[in-house]
Amino acid sequence: MKLLIIEDSSALRRSLVVGFNNLGITTDEASNGTDGLSLALNNPYDIIILDLMLPGIDGMDILKQLRKSAIQTRIIILSAKNQRQDRIDGLIQGADDYLTKPFSFDELHARILAISRRGLINNFTNTITINGFILDSNKMTLRYETTDIELTPNEFKIVEYIFNHKDQIMSTSMISDNIANNFDYISKNTIEAHISTIRKKIKLKMITATFPIKNKRGFGYYSEG
Repeated sequence: MKLLIIEDSSALRRSLVVGFNNLGITTDEASNGTDGLSLALNNPYDIIILDLMLPGIDGMDILKQLRKSAIQTRIIILSAKNQRQDRIDGLIQGADDYLTKPFSFDELHARILAISRRGLINNFTNTITINGFILDSNKMTLRYETTDIELTPNEFKIVEYIFNHKDQIMSTSMISDNIANNFDYISKNTIEAHISTIRKKIKLKMITATFPIKNKRGFGYYSEG
């Protein structure tokens, strides 16, 4: 599952990113409405968590523009605006749920799971395929065509994060922030060692295809294919 969090509070946004990453959920984030709308229009997400009071473009305008553009991604409004009319307006404009601040992270997670069970989500993607390598986020597996490649939890998280940001360079600090547990840190050398081990596992499986994760020296990793 991949979420987009559009929230201008850096403390809240960071806590949500850490919380969801600890659950194995990949996240993108935006601190203002302009960046958030651009990400939502140009990338597939399973669910968008949307604040209403944002710099740039406000959340209600983002909601309207996404629905006008036929983006059917599930949207949960997460806002301090707690009047009944605010909730009604959000739902009428196309939000799938509305949760007021302050809130419980467990409740937000439960609402995400409930929304995910409502049926087909047009943008919902459980698998990512790059150069014949198939990553399944539900089964937590990586395979090449019909050959399974066994990964450790951290190896899987690294591949998932880079695959989910295809053609974007991810620095080792970004990778560490998005796969490490709360208050933990995974060093650059550890990430490089994990990727090297993954390549060795693929070679041992006699897979001749090129693993699509590449390194741009001095910048980070990206997936291409």
